[in-house]
Amino acid sequence: MIRSELVQRLAAANPQLYAKDCEAVVDAIIGRLADAIADGDRVERRGFGAFTIVEARARVGRNPRSGASVAVEAKAKLCFKAGKDMRDRLNPAASKRCIDRWFTDRV
Repeated sequence: MIRSELVQRLAAANPQLYAKDCEAVVDAIIGRLADAIADGDRVERRGFGAFTIVEARARVGRNPRSGASVAVEAKAKLCFKAGKDMRDRLNPAASKRCIDRWFTDRV
């Protein structure tokens, strides 16, 4: 889903709001999330997942074309870890297997 689709769905679900108001709400939320991540904060939505910043250390890499050594600087990487509810929605069979295994172990 892209931002414009999110705005359209929000406007359709809330007919009392104008589309421009829905767009402002989406922009404010996404902007605040981006600001928090840029400040180094952990952003979490229970059931959906969490965004964190992980520091990648400096290393020596290789140029794939020439094979020459290249210094790669340290940098910050954005990582996302899906929450349990999201994993269960993506892999319903795996979730069912875990529940079945839990119950069979208890009998």
